[in-house]
Amino acid sequence: MSGRSARGGFAFCLRKSAAALATAAVLCAAAAAQAADPIKIGFSTSLTGGLASSGKANLLAQQIWQEQVNAGGGLLGRQVQFVYYDDQSKADTVPGIYAKLLDVDKVDLLMGAATNLIVAAMPEIMQRQKMVMVLVALGSNDEFKYPRYFQTAAWGPDAKGVMGRAFFEVAKTITPRPKTVAIVGADAEFSNNVMTGARAIAKQEGFDIVYDHTYPPSTTDYTPIVRGIQATNPDLVFVASYPLDSVGIVRAATEIGLKAQLFGGGMVGLQYATFLQQLADKLDRVVNYHLYVPAPTMSFPGIEEFLKIYQARAPQQGTDPLGFYQPPFAFAAMQVIEQAVKATGSLDDGKLADYIHRNAFDTIVGTIRFDAKGEWATPRLLMIQYQNIEGGNLDQYRKPGKAVILYPPEYKDGELQHPFAQ
Repeated sequence: MSGRSARGGFAFCLRKSAAALATAAVLCAAAAAQAADPIKIGFSTSLTGGLASSGKANLLAQQIWQEQVNAGGGLLGRQVQFVYYDDQSKADTVPGIYAKLLDVDKVDLLMGAATNLIVAAMPEIMQRQKMVMVLVALGSNDEFKYPRYFQTAAWGPDAKGVMGRAFFEVAKTITPRPKTVAIVGADAEFSNNVMTGARAIAKQEGFDIVYDHTYPPSTTDYTPIVRGIQATNPDLVFVASYPLDSVGIVRAATEIGLKAQLFGGGMVGLQYATFLQQLADKLDRVVNYHLYVPAPTMSFPGIEEFLKIYQARAPQQGTDPLGFYQPPFAFAAMQVIEQAVKATGSLDDGKLADYIHRNAFDTIVGTIRFDAKGEWATPRLLMIQYQNIEGGNLDQYRKPGKAVILYPPEYKDGELQHPFAQ
């Protein structure tokens, strides 16, 4: 709607008779919102490169929220506009993007995503004293300790240790108790954080680390790595990897016939539909972290409605057709922003950050309360196991029983199957 037509629509609303005000209320709100400048929310997103699968899926989730909010009149009587640029999954593109968002686009609010990407933007964000809501970044604020940083994945206060903790808690249920563990991962921000936590937890719990190595992110042949692990004959194999690495390591492990009581832990990618299809029954008995899977214990208000809308649009958008991993948390991030803006009646970064620290938020992934670092005050990372997988058919994952929750106990919906290879 043009500025002239928006003003005309708003003036029309004011001329309505008292008897018609109730009928015209929605039209008035919409006209007023369109007459004002939009609220701009800016961010970088990975539409190409190695993180594109999550970037595209998260963007669709954010757009679903945007459409719903704007249809209801926007925020503070203004429509919401997204301003975003493709970071190509490269950290070195990110600082320039955020400088442009702030200096040229003059965005009101900032968002971010991915551990190694948001770290590159933090100096710029901190210098400008902007509040930032981040999607699925692991431990990115541990060193900065920036009070206007928030992150919506359910890692909890010990982001670096949460995957290791969940993995070893599952391992402790095996009889007789495993004794040795191999730890391997990519030499990159996310996986190094995860491996640091896993080492600490292994030592705390009395597991003997018999293999501990990283590999370059450019690695394409994982057979030598898996053979090196196999040579140490570990009871447990903990892997911290990015999507393409995860696929390569699982393929190598199954082709070589790696034997372990548990295999997996911190593997990004095994949550995505495209890799579920590629690996098919090679995923059987892999134990790995997740954020959401269909289970009776995970039935939060609004989650099924969101997934229905998301899954209907995913094929046309070329995004993950299941959308279980990150999209619900991307939508929840927008819900937190929405609730904070409405409650404070403001776009002031300081006021919003203070409100978010002090209050709980009801979202489609449950109730979220943030700690001083902007992480979930109480962790809810899932450790799941793929069980009885039947080829690459995605429909099997739409119902409980294929991605079985083993941890935390209050969300558990099945029993561990072990060993990994028989």
